[in-house]
Amino acid sequence: MINRDALRLYAITDRECLRGRDLAQQVEQAILGGVTCIQLRDKSLDESEIVQEAAMLVPVCRKYGVPLIVDDDFHAALKAGADGVHVGQEDAPVSEIRRIAGSNFIIGSTAKTVEQAVRAEKEGADYLGVGAVFPSPTKKNAIRITPEMLREICSSVRIPVTAIGGISASNYNEIKNCGQAGIAVVSAVFAADDVRAAAQELSALLSQQ
Repeated sequence: MINRDALRLYAITDRECLRGRDLAQQVEQAILGGVTCIQLRDKSLDESEIVQEAAMLVPVCRKYGVPLIVDDDFHAALKAGADGVHVGQEDAPVSEIRRIAGSNFIIGSTAKTVEQAVRAEKEGADYLGVGAVFPSPTKKNAIRITPEMLREICSSVRIPVTAIGGISASNYNEIKNCGQAGIAVVSAVFAADDVRAAAQELSALLSQQ
């Protein structure tokens, strides 16, 4: 399980955004700035490398009580001792992961329609990632989700929803009343020159609602 508060400011790592900066150090800076959940995402790594990176981030996240989620690869997440996995529609089914990983393992699922959202909840997902709500620099071909579609998905399920895709301090107000538990960001935090300050700005914005 994951509560709504843990999804308030969900930051997803990106090697290109970090521009050679140390991953663990920047993750810690993000958490100190107010990030409430970390997802390790790196499509260029194989499973053993993901395990290695995730295992390096586990103590950082544990230190601050912040969940560590691994993108796509639930086997790597389990081997590294991460708290959970986030899967897309093309990855392993939520029901299969739940059967193997057990009830305490956090499973997030991407949903772009009400049908996908309802199915993910039924199969045992703990939360949903819905987007892209704005054009995303990290996923240029992502399907756009309008504020109305986001609101409809949020109201169709009982599990919390995090909005994702091109969200920044400058456009957040366009989606702030759609019912999501929080926002997921990549470049808005990890591409910033000062990761901690960028996280603080977003955290302050979120606390106003």
